[in-house]
Amino acid sequence: MTVSETDFVVVGKVTSSYGIRGWVKVYSFTEPVTNILDYNPWYLKQDHQWREFTLCEGRAHGKGVVAHLQTIDDRNQADLLRGFEIAVRRSQIPAAETGEYYWIDLIGCRVLTVEGEDLGVVEELMETGANDVLVVRGERERLIPYVVDEVVKDIDLEQKLIRVDWPADF
Repeated sequence: MTVSETDFVVVGKVTSSYGIRGWVKVYSFTEPVTNILDYNPWYLKQDHQWREFTLCEGRAHGKGVVAHLQTIDDRNQADLLRGFEIAVRRSQIPAAETGEYYWIDLIGCRVLTVEGEDLGVVEELMETGANDVLVVRGERERLIPYVVDEVVKDIDLEQKLIRVDWPADF
């Protein structure tokens, strides 16, 4: 069986080493941040390949997480992981509840206004204080608030389509 990029969901990133025994600091994309510790194994991308690591232990640390991965036993080894994305297999994450979506599933969706005008494709999402924002790239970049019912009217993941009530000239 061939493993493709879509088989993985990025859930965090190694930011630095922590201590001298091979632990790493992790920036978690999960909510709450400690949910990243619920997944095992982790996959880190190395030389364009996902490499599997068993999570031995981890805990909250400040606003982030620290973790120890099997076979990473000293600071030098941990330093080599700095900047690596952390992913899990899509099969490891629970299905989204009705009306809820994982960001990864929204990336690549075409965005149309309710009038049918094509605004482009969701390239990424970003978190702001007030609400999440869809970064849509078409003939230009648009930042569209991800506010369900008010702005985001419909999401059809099968068609990879999002309908928004948003002015095309904004």
